[in-house]
Amino acid sequence: MRTIIFIAAMMLGMAACAGSAAAEDKEPAAVVAIGGAGEWALPGAASFGPSVSVEVAPIKNWLEIEVGAATLFRRGVTEFETDVVFKKPFTLSDTLEVMVGAGPAWSWTRQEGIKWGATFALDVMVWPWPEKKFGWFVEPSYTINQDSERSLAVSVGLLVAIP
Repeated sequence: MRTIIFIAAMMLGMAACAGSAAAEDKEPAAVVAIGGAGEWALPGAASFGPSVSVEVAPIKNWLEIEVGAATLFRRGVTEFETDVVFKKPFTLSDTLEVMVGAGPAWSWTRQEGIKWGATFALDVMVWPWPEKKFGWFVEPSYTINQDSERSLAVSVGLLVAIP
């Protein structure tokens, strides 16, 4: 529970800090991504569940920081995951962005406790309208943890720009 409160506070703080910079260039202060995630252990079981993240751009066209969380379910196990991904954005058009990034990741299950590791992500954001108020995303990622356990994941969902 403390982790969830910490993540929520961190996301709100990031959105507040980004507000002034975004007002100058009409870019959103933050982007909220809400969707679903699937994760496949290599080798191992598959897990599925909801995901949410907040993304801010402290250095326009150079750095975006995403703080995300997901709750994944598989037979008899609930896993809480969070990560902070530092991304390099590439704007391909007014309606299409691609980002490549990496950062630390943490997960918790009742059976295994806390595990930490690194995640590598490719993020594709599609904004159907140039105003960038709403859109959708696909984000495949690869994670390796302290015990050398590896997994592939995919998140898909809706994007909501916070002015």
